[in-house]
This record gives sequence, structure tokens and C-alpha cells, in this order.
Amino acid sequence: MTATALRAALPRPRRPVDDAPAPGRSGRASAYQRVLHQLVRRELRTLADVATWAPDGECARTGTLTCHAGLVARVLLHHHAVEREAVWPALLRAVPAPDRDDAVAAVGAWAAACSRIDARLRDLETTARQWAVAGTGPARDAFARACHVLADDVGVQTADEEAYLLPLLDAHLPDAEWSAISRTARCGLSARQRLIVVGLAMEDCCAGDRARLLGGLPRSQQLAWRLYGGSRYRAAVVRLRRPAGGLSGQ
Repeated sequence: MTATALRAALPRPRRPVDDAPAPGRSGRASAYQRVLHQLVRRELRTLADVATWAPDGECARTGTLTCHAGLVARVLLHHHAVEREAVWPALLRAVPAPDRDDAVAAVGAWAAACSRIDARLRDLETTARQWAVAGTGPARDAFARACHVLADDVGVQTADEEAYLLPLLDAHLPDAEWSAISRTARCGLSARQRLIVVGLAMEDCCAGDRARLLGGLPRSQQLAWRLYGGSRYRAAVVRLRRPAGGLSGQ
């Protein structure tokens, strides 16, 4: 891998100027939502790009990309389930009566959009399996197109959510209630997958978001990240985003 390609593959934090809190973004719930949205948008677009570099019939490469697509899909499906079952009901209970109709309408629009996205995520898993079995150029291209379409859909949906619902979270959902929700929201990932997701979530984050994210992890995960999680994550990112031809030319 060339030095330029390696630098492009590794996570880069934001510049210090971005560490200042943006207006109206003080709540823990909305900060978490934005970080998660950023993760999923970036990873779907990355998958769409790097899949086009994958040669036909390279099973290991295909497996790396399709497994990552499965992880991203699982994270987003779980995120939507937590929002649907816990976050938005808590918000609607907290919103004052004069604002409730607007909040209900925004949640309804969210539900319709995310139902379509969830169906596309399940379709992506099917497309990934088909590529893994066939190993052909057309199957690879279908996978890349599915990632690209999903990235566009998620981009539109999360922009709407951040414009209309997250300000309501900041205004009305207490941090303590969000903390109670997050403590019980478990995705069932393996220890290795959890560390990869932590690394993905911290990419492009400002220092404040990174500190909040790490501070919200169980102590065992914080220790695992400090001891070996970062290095394992970076190795996984290089494997995922490497250009065609592997690591030759290093």
C-alpha cells in the first residue's frame, strides 16, 4: 500500500477548531445520534467505493467487505429499534402539549423513512450473500449499487432527523433518561465487533464527542480500548479500505 493510500485508510480526528460545541447540540442523546449517523453514512459510502476495487473471485476480499456491510446493517437496524421502542416514546412523553403535534408528525415521518431503510438493509444482506456465493463482477456491482442507494437514503433521512427531531431531544429529554435508555440498549455484538464500532464511531469526531463516547462505555470496554482496541481497529480499517492488489508496494 502506498503512503498516500495508507493515510486515506486511517481515521483522522477533526481539527481542534471543531471542538467548540455547536449551538443547540448540548444534549448527550443528540450528540450520540449525530455520531452514529456520521458513522453509518461514511461506512456505506466507503463500502460502495471500495467494493468497485474488488477483483472477481477473491473470496477473502469479498468476505471482508460483506462482513463489514453486515456489521453496519446490524448496528443501524438496532439503532432504529432503540429509537422506535424507547427514545421517541420517551421524547413524546416529555414534549409539552403545545409542541406535541409537531413532534408526533416528525416521529411519524421518521418511522416511514426508517421502515424503508430497514427493508433496504435487509436487501443489502441478501445482495452481500449473493456476491459471496457468486464472486462475479455483476454480483459485486449490485452490492456496490445497494450500498450507494442506502447511503443516499440514510443521508436524506438523518438530515431530516437532525433538523427536526434532535433539537426536540436537546430541549426536552433529560440526560438522565437518555443514560437509562443507553444502559439497557445492547446490540449483542461480539467483543471484537464492539471495539471496531467504537473506533468507527470515533472517526471524524471532535474531542468532546470522543470523550463522551468513551466515558459512556463500561469500564471493561474502556480498558480493552486503551490496551489493544485502537491498534486492532486500525488494522481492521486498513484491511477494509485497502486498494485493489492488497498491501503490496508497502
